[in-house]
Amino acid sequence: MKPITKTCYLFMLFGILMLNINCKEKTMKKGSEEMSKEVAKTIKVERSDYGVAKSGETVELFTLKNKSGFEVDIITYGGRITSIKSQDKKGNLENVVLGFENLEQYEKDNPFFGALVGRYGNRIAKGKFSLNGTEYTLAKNNGENNLHGGLKGFDKVVWKVIEVNDGDKGVLKLSYLSKDMEEGFPGNLTTMVTYTLNTDNSLDVLYEATTDKTTVVNLTQHSYFNLSGNFSQTILDHEIEINADTYIPVDSGLIPTGDLATVEGTPFDFRKAKLISQDINAENEQIELGGGFDHCWVLNDYESGYRSVAKAYHPESGRTLEVLTDEPGIQFYTGNFLDGTLPAPNGGTYIKRSGFCLETQHYPDSPNQPKFPSVTLEPGDKYSTKTTFKFSTK
Repeated sequence: MKPITKTCYLFMLFGILMLNINCKEKTMKKGSEEMSKEVAKTIKVERSDYGVAKSGETVELFTLKNKSGFEVDIITYGGRITSIKSQDKKGNLENVVLGFENLEQYEKDNPFFGALVGRYGNRIAKGKFSLNGTEYTLAKNNGENNLHGGLKGFDKVVWKVIEVNDGDKGVLKLSYLSKDMEEGFPGNLTTMVTYTLNTDNSLDVLYEATTDKTTVVNLTQHSYFNLSGNFSQTILDHEIEINADTYIPVDSGLIPTGDLATVEGTPFDFRKAKLISQDINAENEQIELGGGFDHCWVLNDYESGYRSVAKAYHPESGRTLEVLTDEPGIQFYTGNFLDGTLPAPNGGTYIKRSGFCLETQHYPDSPNQPKFPSVTLEPGDKYSTKTTFKFSTK
């Protein structure tokens, strides 16, 4: 019995040893996999409560952050970008988009700070358009015209969170169902907007939509930028470049006349970078009508799709913003209607021209302008367009 007992003991000892080695290998492998995942996770997405809207819906805040410190805050109310923190040439991290401190201020009347705009970004003349022989009437919320979707556009609803991911990219996908005849627009429009933060300090905005009835759609992002990071300063010391040979003249209601005008020899020529201050007060009828720049530029190379279309540069801070898109137009707006009544987060107020917008989109009033690229969406088709805001320093 002794030899057998000894043999059993040796086998048991060997088995325990092998089991121990196997467990260590699995633990090491698991640890290595977790370490690899952590290394791959170069961008984090953090989720927190932001408040409760007047509708009773909970509003959430998502912070997308990469390892360089670049950071984007987005709330589900209006899908709004509330902050973009970007480094200057000295490494200082500062917010460069206009916004508010809390939800209550976003729910009050404001000029669409950071908002997703729809169903139709920009103006529709006299709040009317026709599709397939049927005339549709919209709210007149901008003089005689409809602006940015009406009284309760996409900027004033709570978007549903569909997907949140972090890793080598930070992804936030939002969705909103705009019901048939909401704000006067036909069709149940299912809209998805995906914000994606990349490691190179670029933020992609992918817009997608489908409808069950012929409708019009023109989505955009309405952030106001001030690359100085100091909102008590105007944006007149920024340089702007827009790749466009023509722009769209407007009438006294800022509705397109239907013509396209060359930028050559006008204040609207930004084909080479120049200071905003250079021509913003020029003696020019179009400048006077807009109170500055508030026009849509006809971007070059539309047929080539997604491409670089505009750049902004603030010499003092060294911050640059490049805009890439597959859209045919861009509305360059210089905050002409900011009047010092809206509160800034760190004290003070937003003065006239304390921010500028570069809104990628189809042209204003396209439903009433047969010569403009179509904004009609049919059932079975998919609306899809992408814009990127890329930040850097020089």
